[in-house]
Amino acid sequence: MVIANIIALILVVLGSLNWALVGIFGYNIVAAIFGAAVVGSLITYLIIALAAIWLIVSACMNHGKIYLNRDER
Repeated sequence: MVIANIIALILVVLGSLNWALVGIFGYNIVAAIFGAAVVGSLITYLIIALAAIWLIVSACMNHGKIYLNRDER
């Protein structure tokens, strides 16, 4: 579960940085990587959304804490 939290956190941070670039500079990294391949962009956004949902569920299951280290429990 700790590894899943770390992977999910990295994906959510990368997704939020992408949206920050879209908001500030109008540059979308995901669209630049996949070009006209809408399916690739859709899958990428879906994976990032699932990672965010995972972090929400993980925090709810652990009384508001997201564990990134096995020793924290």
